[in-house]
Amino acid sequence: MSFVIAAPEWVAAAASDLANIGSTLSAANAAAAFPTSTVLAAGADEVSVLIAAMFGGHAQAYQALSVQASAFHAQFVELMTGGAGAYAAAEASNVEQTLLNAINTPTQLLLGRPLIGNGADGATPGAAGGAGGLLYGNGGNGAAGVFGGVAGGPGGSAGLIGNGGAGGVGGAGAAGGTGGNGGWLYGNGGAGGTGGTGIVSTGIGRAGGLGGAGGMAGLFGDGGAGGAGGAGGGGPDAGFGGAGAAGGAGGMAFFGNGGAGGSGGTGGAGSLGAAAGGAGGTGGAVQLVGHGGAGGNGGTEVGGGSSGGGAGGAGGSVGLLGDGGAGGAGGTGVSSDAGGGGNGGIGGLLGGNGGAGGIGGETDYSAGGAGGSGGAARLFGNGGAGGAGGFGPRAGGNGGAGGTAGQFGDGGSGGNAGDGTGSRGLGGIGGVGGSANLFGNGGVGGAGGTSGFEPLAFAGLKGGAGGAGGSAGLIGAGGAGGAGGAGGDASAFLNADGGAGGPGGTGGAAKLLGTGGNGGNGGSGGAAGGGGAPGAGGTAGNGGTRGLLLGAGGATGLPGAPG
Repeated sequence: MSFVIAAPEWVAAAASDLANIGSTLSAANAAAAFPTSTVLAAGADEVSVLIAAMFGGHAQAYQALSVQASAFHAQFVELMTGGAGAYAAAEASNVEQTLLNAINTPTQLLLGRPLIGNGADGATPGAAGGAGGLLYGNGGNGAAGVFGGVAGGPGGSAGLIGNGGAGGVGGAGAAGGTGGNGGWLYGNGGAGGTGGTGIVSTGIGRAGGLGGAGGMAGLFGDGGAGGAGGAGGGGPDAGFGGAGAAGGAGGMAFFGNGGAGGSGGTGGAGSLGAAAGGAGGTGGAVQLVGHGGAGGNGGTEVGGGSSGGGAGGAGGSVGLLGDGGAGGAGGTGVSSDAGGGGNGGIGGLLGGNGGAGGIGGETDYSAGGAGGSGGAARLFGNGGAGGAGGFGPRAGGNGGAGGTAGQFGDGGSGGNAGDGTGSRGLGGIGGVGGSANLFGNGGVGGAGGTSGFEPLAFAGLKGGAGGAGGSAGLIGAGGAGGAGGAGGDASAFLNADGGAGGPGGTGGAAKLLGTGGNGGNGGSGGAAGGGGAPGAGGTAGNGGTRGLLLGAGGATGLPGAPG
């Protein structure tokens, strides 16, 4: 047997020498190009001219051949250089693997875990991912489950430095695997696995599987995202659809950001009734410094029932310094109520704003979802804004309340209410503005929602009320009240009165030094039907009271115009 030995450094040196030779030849050819290709005729006779042309043509042919030879030379040098690099990489890989084997063998024998290296992915359905190296390496991904209710495998965790593995997708109707934890010094948590879709059994759709929770981060790193909840079973063979599952919670962090919560699963449709969408997962909390994870969105309810969209998940809160996470949006309700938005997370103890509340879900059939409340701040920071209410044909969702400010900061604004979009749809109520504590202004109240059309011989519906402004801190101004919503119109074919406009919200009060907030304007009245009277404009909101020592009271809002 013969052996071939390659010395990468010799090959690389030879390639360098060849490149230098090529450069020298190219320079020589360039220097000879002009004098050899532009030979002057010795005389004016035809023979001299032909001889000069012959030498010039020979020179041009030589230059063309030189260009081809130079290109071949460059390709040959490139091939040799690439070969030397490949040989060198192979040698380095062999040395690296030999070194890793020497390092990992003792810990593998003693602890069943390598010192350096990534964990193996799960190989069989629902198997867990392998743990990463004790010193360095990522955890392996969990394997997916299979039909028959086998859950997804959990992701493997890292050791000192590395990221956790992702959880596996759940089998039919089974939960997704949890994400692995990041290395305890540095590393991100793994994402949770998606829950499996519910099956249809004996004419009934089964619930989807829960989304897996995101893995916890190390001391430095971000938490893993929660997995989405599985959809409920449904379809033409299902009498009743199965419920969508809740999304997994986001992973926790210490110095870093919390993981986002997973979205809720869609409810399954059925010929006799549908099921509710799943709730969104809670955003991951932060123990020390960072931002809380956003809450997951609620799942959609799919027609034919009286269930509803899933609620949005709450945003993650922060322990020491950072902003709270935003709440997730409420799920859509196709044939029932929509889901409410999730509440915003609380800001850090030393500084940080509260998270915004999630918006309420919308629906084409019933009531819109309420907006989530804004998260509170604690020492330095503003309260989070309340989420807007969702639209709905029977009633608009109420706006979420603004979050309370820290000792130094402003209250969050209240969320605007959703409109009643259909006949007899009531406008929602605007959210209350958040209050301040020591130094800061109160939050503005949210606007009331517009009410819908009244088709029968009844008076139009009253518009939604504006939210009150938040009270000020010891030093600061009160928040303005929200405007009232417009009243609903009456039927044009019957003698019915238009709906009154919604009242404006009261302005927030000042406490010690400061001005009271202005009152909100009243909403406009609805149009009359036939010979009925137009709807009265909404009453104006009163201004907030002045500070005890210094300040002016807030102005009263304007009344709404009649319909």
